[in-house]
Amino acid sequence: MQEFLSDGVRLAFADAAPEGEDLGEPIMLIHGFASNHGVNWLFPQWVKTLTKAGRRTILFDNRGHGRSEKLYEPALYRPSILAQDAVNLLDYLGIGRADVMGYSMGARIAAYMALAAPEHVRGLVLGGLGIHLVDGAGLPIGIADAMEAESLSQLTDPMQIMFRAFAEATKSDLRALAACMRGSRSAMSVAQAAAIEAPTLICVGSQDDVAGDPLALAGLMKNARALVLPGRDHNRAVGDKEYKQGVLAFLESLPH
Repeated sequence: MQEFLSDGVRLAFADAAPEGEDLGEPIMLIHGFASNHGVNWLFPQWVKTLTKAGRRTILFDNRGHGRSEKLYEPALYRPSILAQDAVNLLDYLGIGRADVMGYSMGARIAAYMALAAPEHVRGLVLGGLGIHLVDGAGLPIGIADAMEAESLSQLTDPMQIMFRAFAEATKSDLRALAACMRGSRSAMSVAQAAAIEAPTLICVGSQDDVAGDPLALAGLMKNARALVLPGRDHNRAVGDKEYKQGVLAFLESLPH
């Protein structure tokens, strides 16, 4: 991986060249909470899928995650700051405009990016996030408490257990994740969501109990549609075949 400084914070990123003909339509991928570029995008074959389709694919580890710098002040993880990291990476690479796909927390970051820097976003894909973009601030604050618990065995809440076990599996810095969870929680207003102009595809599993209704969110936005992934929950939707097919078709439908 390569590195660059985003407003003084060291971020790790990868820049995957397209296979065969370059469509000239790069895409940026933003991973979810407690994940990283590998777990969210490489292992589920997203990078292979996109580069085979002729798309330059940019992916990075959010601050506090993966190989990027770990910070321990919640104020350094506000959504506007996380979204600016993504913009700064595009600027660093000299990419004026890209499609942007985020998953879960990464989808929230992508939405804030599309709102704050619309000139940088051609198309927007929100994975694992539906109406909770506006009627919820993100994952429950108890997830931060779960990161700070002495051990996984102390936890009894199923969602706390799931995210703490996932964070341990990804060998994450638990203190940095707690700060990220406390600082990044922010509900976008209905008016803000409605102000997003980029064509948007919202992809959520039918059994996802984290994201909220994708159809309800699509109904609030100017130019959005929903793709429901049958039989998939929040975690199992990530590498879903229909998700990939739907995203490729959506990207191909955008004005060139």
